[in-house]
Amino acid sequence: MKNWMKELAYHYHSMRKNYPNDKLLIMFDIDGTIIDMRYMILYVLQAYDRKHGTHYFTHLKHTDIRFHENKIDRLLSRLNIPLVERKKILEWYLQKRWTPNIILKAHRPYPNVLAVIRWFQIQPNTDVGLNTGRPKALFDATLQSLNELAEEYRVHFNPELLYMNQSDWEFNIPYSKAQGVKYFQDLGYRVFAAVDNEPANLKAIHKIDTTKEIMLLHADTLFESSRKIAPKTVISGKNYDITELIKEKELPPHIQFVWHGINDEANLRQFLASNIQWAEIDVRRDPFTEDIIVRHDDFYHTPLQDDEDILTLEEVVNTLLEHNRSIKFDLKDGKVLIKDILELVDQYSLDDQKIWFNSNVELLEEEGFKALAEKHPHAILQCPIDFLTPLIISMPKKAKEILDTFASWGINRLSISWKTPYKAKILTTLEQWGFQVNIYNVPNLEAFLQAVLLKPQSITSDFNFPKWHYYGRGSGQNKKKYLYQMKLSP
Repeated sequence: MKNWMKELAYHYHSMRKNYPNDKLLIMFDIDGTIIDMRYMILYVLQAYDRKHGTHYFTHLKHTDIRFHENKIDRLLSRLNIPLVERKKILEWYLQKRWTPNIILKAHRPYPNVLAVIRWFQIQPNTDVGLNTGRPKALFDATLQSLNELAEEYRVHFNPELLYMNQSDWEFNIPYSKAQGVKYFQDLGYRVFAAVDNEPANLKAIHKIDTTKEIMLLHADTLFESSRKIAPKTVISGKNYDITELIKEKELPPHIQFVWHGINDEANLRQFLASNIQWAEIDVRRDPFTEDIIVRHDDFYHTPLQDDEDILTLEEVVNTLLEHNRSIKFDLKDGKVLIKDILELVDQYSLDDQKIWFNSNVELLEEEGFKALAEKHPHAILQCPIDFLTPLIISMPKKAKEILDTFASWGINRLSISWKTPYKAKILTTLEQWGFQVNIYNVPNLEAFLQAVLLKPQSITSDFNFPKWHYYGRGSGQNKKKYLYQMKLSP
């Protein structure tokens, strides 16, 4: 079976190659394609319980719902609800499901569908159109709800690119979908793909597509029309897998990618075999030998392991410079490392454009950051600010005052964890304030690509991405063995 996201990527690049100067557009249906309608059904039915003091749907989960939103009578029958009650519930459901309040509160997108949309929105001369069977009376509520849901992905839907059914509810939707194609074509777009959960809609689009260049993608969710009527060219899929859509060679060139935790031979080998330019090394002072070494964990919480390899900072720096890589120093022990780090940078005559210093503000403090900034004013000087993110949301003026203080110390990049809530909103706010942003703690390829779509200045990741043949921190075999304990012997 063909992978629909992989086929979509191939088709898009083929269309871009064939029509390099045309405005390309991909169309998405909304309900059942972008929006998982099971959440709306669940919300309305549980609202019925709350309003009427019943408990028919207390234990119902969205995963229990296997019927289209127009076939709720079948769900009620399956739940063995008395016939008289079923009629009351169905009447309530039909009255409430498309009210603006429900649209704003009860809609949830399918996983990663907004990431797919974001990917196309950031491509040159490419747009995303919405082609929905909803009547135009719901235009404002539809646009508002979608843009609120999409904010997390930095997606914004243009009102001009929302085409709605010009007729009333449930009236000739396939015809409306075909008219939607013509609407976008009249705007000057070459429509290259249509994503819809209803086979009947894809059939109508296929019928009016004289060029046969519109790829028809069936979102295999809940749908009413028969799968059998879909054109033979339709490709179906359930998962919006961005790891199949976005390839390594397509990563935005302006984002700096940083390979995290190059503290051992295995990671070093993997990094040097990659196309990543920046290596992050965790710098510490060995409490036994006083050497400056690379190690992620401190010795107090993670004692030395019998088979552990310990690399000195100079060993790693020598190797990285031999391969013309840039270096990010994460100063795990804070101010006590300043003198040694500055001496090492001077020793190797490292250019400011190829070095990066990172540490917590409580470890380096004002004195440490200013010392680094004075000696290397054009290097990247970074600190994590996860402790400030609630303040950025709730008390932005106060948060900006603190960040301006950090900037006066020489800090020119701020780092937030991938796990931080409201990342996109925080990223937008920081950029509006004039700060550069790094996203770190990115655990896997899917999260990495989602972070790429947010377009920060840099991303720090373990790069443990088997699909790309990268095996980052924690992976790799045949490490070089050092008899470290022998260093401590007299």
